[in-house]
Amino acid sequence: MGISTHILDTTRGKPAAGVTVSLELRSAADGSWRRVAEGVTNEDGRVKPLLETLAAAGTYRIRFEVESYFKALGTEAFYPVVTIDFVVKAASEHYHVPLLLNPFGFSTYRGS
Repeated sequence: MGISTHILDTTRGKPAAGVTVSLELRSAADGSWRRVAEGVTNEDGRVKPLLETLAAAGTYRIRFEVESYFKALGTEAFYPVVTIDFVVKAASEHYHVPLLLNPFGFSTYRGS
C-alpha cells in the first residue's frame, strides 16, 4: 500500500495548507537517507498519498518544512522543521502519519 499524511494546526483549529513535505527511506546498508517522495499540503492539510506504493519495509522519515507556513501567518514558531521517523514492517499495509502542530509543539500518531 502507501503512506499518507496531513497536518492540523491545533492553534487555529484548521488544516495547515502549503507546507512542503518530503518522505525519505533509510538505507539498511549504511544508514543514509534517500528521498522517495515529496509534496505540498493542500487546502485540507493533506498530501494524499505521499507515496502511493511502498516498495519495501524499512525505516522512513517524513520531513515537514513548517517555518514558511508560520511566517506566512505572521506567527513566531520554535520549530522550523518537524521530522518523524517510523518503521514500516509490512509494505502491504497503508501507513497514515498525521501531524498535530502549533507554534511551540507538535504530536503525531499512526492514523488509519
